[in-house]
Amino acid sequence: MRKELICVICPNGCRLQADIREGEQPEVADVTGNLCDKGPEWARQEIINPMRTIASNVLVDGGDFPMVSVKTDFPISLKKIFDVMNEIRLRRVQAPVNIGDVIIEDVAGLPCNIIATRNVQKI
Repeated sequence: MRKELICVICPNGCRLQADIREGEQPEVADVTGNLCDKGPEWARQEIINPMRTIASNVLVDGGDFPMVSVKTDFPISLKKIFDVMNEIRLRRVQAPVNIGDVIIEDVAGLPCNIIATRNVQKI
């Protein structure tokens, strides 16, 4: 089977073609169309275990903003997004919050934290 992907690793936006051997666990046999060396590695990961960085918001009590923007500090498996989002949705923090504060440590049992990406001052 052949799958076409547009690489998002660098600004080139290469149109990659990945030859996939189907089976119990898909295997990427070959990747072509890349202009840099990063494309094939990204395509293999995207086919076998796609990873994403999540950006969201967490409620803040007693702050000059009602929410603080947050993100994962490491990409997570696409399969775990709903678990991570459920934990984020249930979290509530007290102001003040500073950029880089860990809001949730080891979210959903993953080696990844949810960190604040803005400051929220206490009122």
